[in-house]
Amino acid sequence: MGNPDPYAWSSAPLLIVISGPSGAGKDSLLDRLKQMGCPFHFVVTTTTRPQRVGEVDGRDYHFVTQSEFEAMIEQGDLIEHARVYGDYKGVHKQQVREALASGMDVIMRLDVQGAATIRRLAPEAVLIFLITSTEQELFERLRARHTESPDSLQLRLATARDELMRVGEFDYVVVNQDEALDRAADDVMSIIRAEHCRVHPRRVSL
Repeated sequence: MGNPDPYAWSSAPLLIVISGPSGAGKDSLLDRLKQMGCPFHFVVTTTTRPQRVGEVDGRDYHFVTQSEFEAMIEQGDLIEHARVYGDYKGVHKQQVREALASGMDVIMRLDVQGAATIRRLAPEAVLIFLITSTEQELFERLRARHTESPDSLQLRLATARDELMRVGEFDYVVVNQDEALDRAADDVMSIIRAEHCRVHPRRVSL
């Protein structure tokens, strides 16, 4: 294959996955990127998890019943789905396809299991693994939530430890240190800018 013509070159919309263990700050990072006015389509995950205080349906998640979610599975409406801590989570296909077709970069927040599914379906996706500066910092964040029963907290801690061992499945790692959220957001933006400068752009198909 010959060298590409630099004046015929064009980038393509990216599919960006922000993942990592529970407590790494994925939601906080996405909120910061939104505040920065980043021109992305932010995917809203569908879940059967109960709505928490302060969460808004359609902004934080699409909250549905278990029967509604299972109907989506049967109809093939979801790109990926998983049962996490007893609740379903998934991403609707049409939402992602329409955003990519419009030329927008698409950014989604997924657990590690969901990120692995996206990598199988769309190998050209950009997978970013978000972590805290230390394992202890991660565990302290989970404990500080006070939203879990003791048994549920222990499950989350054990799951987080297992997920940390899967960092090698990702393209990039970003550290979300306490009191340094802006730096993590800047690192993510730097990754996205660099990806758009690739000589051989990623081209996602779903």
